[in-house]
Amino acid sequence: MAAKEVAVKKYVVRLSADERAQLNDLIHKGKRSAQLLTKARILLKADVSEAGEGWSDSRIAAALNTSIANILRTRRQLVEEGFVAVLTRKYNPNSAGLRIFDGAAEAKLITLACGSVPEGHAKWTLRLLEEKVVELHIVERASDNTIGRTLKNTLKPHLKQQWVIAPDAWRSIRDHTIPSVPSCALMKPPSR
Repeated sequence: MAAKEVAVKKYVVRLSADERAQLNDLIHKGKRSAQLLTKARILLKADVSEAGEGWSDSRIAAALNTSIANILRTRRQLVEEGFVAVLTRKYNPNSAGLRIFDGAAEAKLITLACGSVPEGHAKWTLRLLEEKVVELHIVERASDNTIGRTLKNTLKPHLKQQWVIAPDAWRSIRDHTIPSVPSCALMKPPSR
């Protein structure tokens, strides 16, 4: 089914010479996302100013292999929000999820992972840890994937220099329980 032509466009693209130059530079450098480059091409093709091509939406869609809806959104964004808004990605504060394990919960997870293994098991698995952190109310919910990512670098002290502890400090740590740092996460300094 062919796309319908809109006789009277509600969102008309009229670019200044400076804006056209910015879009052309952006396209020719090619150092931006494909989505942004497509928007730049749409604006250049839809421009009805003297220097513009003034293509129809269906012709732009065919030439750029994009949808008419994308062209309409780009036109509307230019008219309603301005030239700069089209070229910048919107930040959505809700897109970044909250961390499940904050510092205290992560320390408890490490302590649990370094502690004794439940009866009937040879070692801790991510699934066992997942069940135990929920059971102990360390966190409300967590997946084994989250547990694995959290523990990935924490239990590899050889990758981090800050885990090396001086011999005198090691003796005092070994003899006392430190709730925030489990003993299995601390590395004995190499003997000299």
